[in-house]
Amino acid sequence: MRIKFDILLILLLIPFIGISLFLVNEISHKLFLKELAYIGIGIIVFMAVYFIPIRKLLWLIPIIYWINIILLLMVDLFGTTILGAKRWLKIPLINLTIQPSEFMKTTLLLMLGYLIYKYPPKPLYNFKEFLKFSIYIIIPFLLIVKEPDLGTALILLIIGFGVLFVVGVDKKVWIGIMILSVVIVPVYYKFFMKDYQKKRIESFLNKPSYHVKQSLIAIGSGGVSGKSKNEATQTQLKFLPIASSDFIFAYYVERFGFIGASVLIFLYFLLIYYLLSRALALKDDYFAKVMYAGVALMIFIYSYINISMTMNLAPVVGVPLPLISHGGTSFINFMILFAILENLVARKDFLHTHGVK
Repeated sequence: MRIKFDILLILLLIPFIGISLFLVNEISHKLFLKELAYIGIGIIVFMAVYFIPIRKLLWLIPIIYWINIILLLMVDLFGTTILGAKRWLKIPLINLTIQPSEFMKTTLLLMLGYLIYKYPPKPLYNFKEFLKFSIYIIIPFLLIVKEPDLGTALILLIIGFGVLFVVGVDKKVWIGIMILSVVIVPVYYKFFMKDYQKKRIESFLNKPSYHVKQSLIAIGSGGVSGKSKNEATQTQLKFLPIASSDFIFAYYVERFGFIGASVLIFLYFLLIYYLLSRALALKDDYFAKVMYAGVALMIFIYSYINISMTMNLAPVVGVPLPLISHGGTSFINFMILFAILENLVARKDFLHTHGVK
């Protein structure tokens, strides 16, 4: 059986990895060496996932989903609390921790792909069918909100319902959801939202935090074409906090200015457009459609929130800039997702069946 590799997808990813290595190396050579290790692990994981016969193992997906749900329940019962949030499970003997909510993003996409593959729309989902799929989105959402990790929970919610929107749901359902949201959001803010979460929103609406102020200074000082490394004082003199991860976009703009920012946003646009175009072209291959659309939505949401919060256009949440922020969990998770996409278009019989060229 002949194997096809989506070279264009890989070419679209390379600039992000190059930008990440360049920026992280300028911020800290020690972090640069760690970043190289993460990329190496990511490539190994990518190749391992690529050769798994995913389409023959779809029956495993519900098992993986419920295992992840059990892990989230274990976080609530036995989790490790760090900085007031219980989000991690400690692995005995090896003294490492894992964050099940990070795995849930990929797991939810796989589960929705499996369910939509088993029960495709004819041609749109009605309220009853929509409700059935929603249960699989709401369960992990509620468990992650309880940690508390509202940012990750909302991203999960948007990705889940966004995928259903791409696949096809009756417009009456969406109108009902919008009306329900108008009622629920203020009630949640008043009675259920944590004080620190309210403070972030109030800071966003009224007065920027120290982190955001320094980010705005870094972005503004970049001007049209940016500064040299030595002149990028916001980062080099450590005024800009978390410059290698959450606020790496601010450093990027300090170095490359408005022109550089425009180029980076255009690169994200190309990647998202390519993934969505593939999703729409797949038509009746619902499992692959969900995965392509879900990854595109994930990249859009992550990049939009991260860039917005550095410019005080959104509250500060711990969302990395996709494929650029320093950190192993996020990068490896994306490598798993891209490997799944490559896997789904790898075999000749799939290509011929669905007309992918």
